[in-house]
Amino acid sequence: MRGRVSSTTRRRCNLTSLHIAFNSSVGPSLGVEVEFELVDRDTRELSSAASVILEEIGAGHPGGEHPKAKHELFECTIEIITGICQTVAEAKADLSTTLAEVSEHAASRNLDLVCSGTHPFSDWREQTVTDNERYHLLVREMALMAQRLQIFGVHFHVGVRSPEKAVAIANALAGYIPHLLALSASSPFSEGRDTGLASSRSKIFEGLPTAGLPEQIVNWAEFEQFMETLVSAEAIGTVREVWWDIRPHPDFGTVELRMCDGIPTLREVAALAALAQSLVHWLDTMHDRGYQLPVSREWVLRQNKWRAARHGLEASLIIDDLGACRPIREVISELLDELHPIAHRLGCADELADVHQILERGASYDRQRRVMAEEGSLVAVVDSLVRELVTDQPGARR
Repeated sequence: MRGRVSSTTRRRCNLTSLHIAFNSSVGPSLGVEVEFELVDRDTRELSSAASVILEEIGAGHPGGEHPKAKHELFECTIEIITGICQTVAEAKADLSTTLAEVSEHAASRNLDLVCSGTHPFSDWREQTVTDNERYHLLVREMALMAQRLQIFGVHFHVGVRSPEKAVAIANALAGYIPHLLALSASSPFSEGRDTGLASSRSKIFEGLPTAGLPEQIVNWAEFEQFMETLVSAEAIGTVREVWWDIRPHPDFGTVELRMCDGIPTLREVAALAALAQSLVHWLDTMHDRGYQLPVSREWVLRQNKWRAARHGLEASLIIDDLGACRPIREVISELLDELHPIAHRLGCADELADVHQILERGASYDRQRRVMAEEGSLVAVVDSLVRELVTDQPGARR
């Protein structure tokens, strides 16, 4: 998240004809961003140790900053990012290398890393905001809505060749928000209680005024006009403050998929990265062939996202404007069959096949609830998340 430009700066700028350059990608490149929680090995509470760890691992790098491990809003979070990758396997290896480095330094401070949409019981009121002006400004302007953002997600960037394609693909991708949300849902618990949701993170994040479902934009010119309007209205300071579930990313030349909860294992991160990359490339190919990409009606998008957040893989999705419904597991399974040839060409067929494993064994929200039912302890739930990340095995037992 980035801070806002000042009103004075806005007045100096000529915003009457905002031009946003799109740095086009050559092909369906892939980038992944994963937000990890730092947890104390004894109490399993969140620990505000990001700055000291990042300072240690940044030593020797230009500016004292590690190129692939970053601050987030709170000191209990370290974001690990990949470089520009061509394959899912490359992205997973990139994440694994940086994760091992961060984990080693965390272990020396009696800390573990986990990745889930929310921490099951730590209190957001006890967290420390990262000492950076843009984060302090965000908290001042968004007040309680920003203070409650003790949430953790995974973002996927997939390269596209033109801004017009980015808009068309982003519009079509909105219909697949519930698929990726249900598969990644990992935030059933928050502040010590079962929320009743598969993904409480998604609803917490929607408390920000520019988060949640994306606007349906006709073309790049309309995207530029809409961003100009938001800046002129002082709703945002930069384009990066539009935190939609899916958005074109002009700087990177990508479509960014931002709806996923934190994903507990790199194996599952790779599975959903394969789904994201294959899905974008599939839509890109259809666009090249002259097909008009499908766009769902807003009420269908809103209802289906709610169903995925509430029920996860037990949801039933609305599949047409007349209200017909189908189980989300069936819908996803058919989508995987459709995408298999694309994944094969992209070299991620094996990782895409792992999505079937998520459908069969359950997503993280279900695994966490099983641990809670069996052991009666949210500390045990955090223990299970630590095991899953360390072993890279969903549902790993002691």
